[in-house]
Amino acid sequence: MRCVIARFPFELTKGGVLESMKGIKPEPVTGDFVIIGRRHYPVKQVGQVVTRQDRRDFSVPEVLRAMTQLGFTCRAVPKAVPLGALGPMQHASSMLGAPASV
Repeated sequence: MRCVIARFPFELTKGGVLESMKGIKPEPVTGDFVIIGRRHYPVKQVGQVVTRQDRRDFSVPEVLRAMTQLGFTCRAVPKAVPLGALGPMQHASSMLGAPASV
């Protein structure tokens, strides 16, 4: 599949991405990530390995778009809700282990 990342065209395939990421140890995930095999890789790490470009040269949405079109699962780390954002009933409910009401 042809895709453009950082204004450069790349011919990427799912097998090619799998081969490129083989043997690469995932860095800690703090934001968006791509699931390749059973491992979770940060988007910027995948973009750097696949394109051989500096991480500052491309954006996360560019790589996410390409990986999604190739059939990889892309997700974002869920952000924790600060305790102040919950009302008193939801906070008490969460401390008791009951699901928060919507």
